[in-house]
Amino acid sequence: MEPFFNPPLHKQRHQFVIDFIEKNKPKKVVDLGCCECTLLKKLKFHREIEHLVGVDIDEAIVKRKMHSLAPVSTDYLQPGYEQLCVELYQGSVTERDARLRGFDLALSIELIEHLPVPDVERFSEVLFGYMAPVRAIISTPNSDFNPLLPGLRGFRHPDHKFEWTRQEFQSWAEKVCAEFGYEVDITGVGQVPDGRWEQFGFCSQIAVFHRLKSGCNVFDQSQEETSYTLLYSVNYPTLRDNNVLRRVLVSEVLFWAESMKRRWTEAKDTEERGEGLVTKHSAACGEGSPTEDQRRSASDSGEEFDVWCTNRIRFQSGATTRSVQSVPVPLSLLWVSCPRVSSLCGSLSNLRHYLMDEPLVRLSPDGYALLLEQEGGSYIYIQFDLDDSGYAEVGLNQTLNSAALENWEED
Repeated sequence: MEPFFNPPLHKQRHQFVIDFIEKNKPKKVVDLGCCECTLLKKLKFHREIEHLVGVDIDEAIVKRKMHSLAPVSTDYLQPGYEQLCVELYQGSVTERDARLRGFDLALSIELIEHLPVPDVERFSEVLFGYMAPVRAIISTPNSDFNPLLPGLRGFRHPDHKFEWTRQEFQSWAEKVCAEFGYEVDITGVGQVPDGRWEQFGFCSQIAVFHRLKSGCNVFDQSQEETSYTLLYSVNYPTLRDNNVLRRVLVSEVLFWAESMKRRWTEAKDTEERGEGLVTKHSAACGEGSPTEDQRRSASDSGEEFDVWCTNRIRFQSGATTRSVQSVPVPLSLLWVSCPRVSSLCGSLSNLRHYLMDEPLVRLSPDGYALLLEQEGGSYIYIQFDLDDSGYAEVGLNQTLNSAALENWEED
């Protein structure tokens, strides 16, 4: 049947759901009969959804596929402010579970035809009378279309218990609306190629239910029934979590600070080889600050903003001693030059606060500069003009490319 349609029919059904979600932006979505989680793996990338749940009666098949819903590396490296919790349950859609009440959207894609006929009424009561979602999308095969499918004898799948005509589907949907306070729009996917829609309709018929304000529940909502078994649960990293925010901020700060230090060091080395404006460290320099001659030399070179490496640390390892200097990178410079840093922390004072107790970061005694270690036998004399350096321009124009969405579709 799939080669009969382009795109394949299952992709058209999924795209119908995705388009509906993009338009209506539900925050809580449950997929009843999620099977191999194919639809859920697509929906997890739509971050308007904050709570994504799948339910299926087949525990084994859910367990085989559930880890495909785990966060990928880019979710940890570039988390956003959106929240997402994914849960998978084993259970029957004819059983009540209080954890599935109050959802914005319930999906039942090609599920209802797998239920024994006596269970259909029970399914309707549980879905519309107990779970009572704001909206629901139900799709099922249209048996009026079956004569057009090459080589089909009987039902489309050996597990189907029935397949409704358009009139039968319409009658069931109207009965649901009358009993539970919904209204319905019936449409579908998979059109007849030669335009004979009025005669055969869509290959898959879809009912979109909207709950009315006067909708009613037929079950006692005070009973906290939990008949489903939780198989999988994961919370995606989000910048609303202070621990995640701090980790990402520190990573960004260290990346940008090291980039600045490397650029300054390269400029210093070039200057040493060329004009010799940076004075070599010698025993005469002692442990103190740069000399006035060095400051005057920097001033004569036309630079306006100078940062000295004044903290020199000696590391003793056996009989070997090596000198390590600390390159101070002003937090204000990081704030101005790095839009990602400024957007994460909101203010310069917040940036200082986040870094103050971070073990991976060493700040100057006054807390206004980040200290980076620089090995070598010379002082690092950095002259820096914020306006003319190009750092501000580079930083403000820097964009972080979001990782390409993974295509989890299984044909």
